[in-house]
Amino acid sequence: MTTDDEFTSRLIGFGLSEKEAQTYLHLLKHGPKTPSPLAKSLKTYREDVHRTLTSLIDKGMVCPSLDSPTTYAAVDLEAALESALKKQESELREMEARKFELQELAKQHRFRASDEVGTFKILKSIKDIVSSAIPIISSIEQEFLWIAPKEGLQLASVFGINDVVRELSERGGKTRGITDITYSSIPFVQEVLDVGEDVRHAAGYRGLYYGVFDSKHCISAINIDVKHVRLNEGATMLYASDPVYGKYLANTFELFWKQSVPAEKRIQELLKQGPPKT
Repeated sequence: MTTDDEFTSRLIGFGLSEKEAQTYLHLLKHGPKTPSPLAKSLKTYREDVHRTLTSLIDKGMVCPSLDSPTTYAAVDLEAALESALKKQESELREMEARKFELQELAKQHRFRASDEVGTFKILKSIKDIVSSAIPIISSIEQEFLWIAPKEGLQLASVFGINDVVRELSERGGKTRGITDITYSSIPFVQEVLDVGEDVRHAAGYRGLYYGVFDSKHCISAINIDVKHVRLNEGATMLYASDPVYGKYLANTFELFWKQSVPAEKRIQELLKQGPPKT
């Protein structure tokens, strides 16, 4: 293993994704860069680099300049690792709190369950969520409803959920979704539109995130806070096969749907405004 590979491996072991580790190491070795030459050096797309840089900034490991064009510099290694460690500790505390909230939510809905109830279970990772969602989408006959943040759209893109939804559309099923559309999420929203989904924008939505499949199966969470797009990443959600809970979530979805804005309209507004200034 080369020195660079070993360094990257250690960063990944510290909690960074492979792209984050490679980007941070490159900036550490070669100094500040703008996104375009950085994308060329890393042999990837500019939009991909922007997403990675945003994540590294959030971790306190990369710092953007105030001038234009914006350049991005790696923060001193010791300070960067300390910042990333504090971020992980904070996320762990939040996960514990959400775990308790989801357990309480599961208990409440058990009391409301009908004779048709199958199971309630806690999904503890992205792998659990993906492996539960894909077979359900493949088997449903009518409609898939979802409310998700940008991270949920990213997971759908990376782990093949959009491909299964496309198949649902081709066999006559419908998919409707609601998300808070920002400039950085436009590519992910466009992707779900391209596979036949009807999507709307709900400004600043921070409520319950969920998916409902034929009003029978449900996957829900108080919050979705995914930092690394990989299967072993922790992401606590509740799975239920309760038709009563499914109907409740579907009815709630319809209320938000009436209040939301078509995705195409929101995207055109954002494109006219241009990217946010950093």
